[in-house]
Amino acid sequence: MMDKEAEIIQAFTALFYKKSWLEQGIMEAQLSGYKSSEIHCLEAIAKQTDPNVTKIAEALHMTRGAASKLTKKLLKKEVIESYQKADNKKEVYFHVLPEGQAVVTKHDQLHQQFQERDHVVFEEATDEQLTSLLNFIETYSAHIDQAIENQKINH
Repeated sequence: MMDKEAEIIQAFTALFYKKSWLEQGIMEAQLSGYKSSEIHCLEAIAKQTDPNVTKIAEALHMTRGAASKLTKKLLKKEVIESYQKADNKKEVYFHVLPEGQAVVTKHDQLHQQFQERDHVVFEEATDEQLTSLLNFIETYSAHIDQAIENQKINH
């Protein structure tokens, strides 16, 4: 019989995949022409001050090389632009253009619709249940963050 730890991890994974499957078709139809990684890259750029490849890579938990490839694709699609500061001609930064901002806005609206769809489940839970679950997720997330940092150091 599976222990609680394994059951919880399996349940989180199954929930993630089910939610992804349910929402993927809607996202693809509404945001055609954009891959999920491109949309998340646009969001990372839009939400940061002076985002560069390093900041984008950190925000998306990917290598700088992968972030660089994504920014090149988005530059080609003309949804972001690059710029440099007068006092630092070495570093390249990115800015979301209006078409890219429209993609980010549509993505946010879709997530809002999904949250509204799922609200009924959260209404049924007590505040104590939600607080306890959130505390657990934050603790587990911090543990995973530490494991990621350890892996970066050891590689």
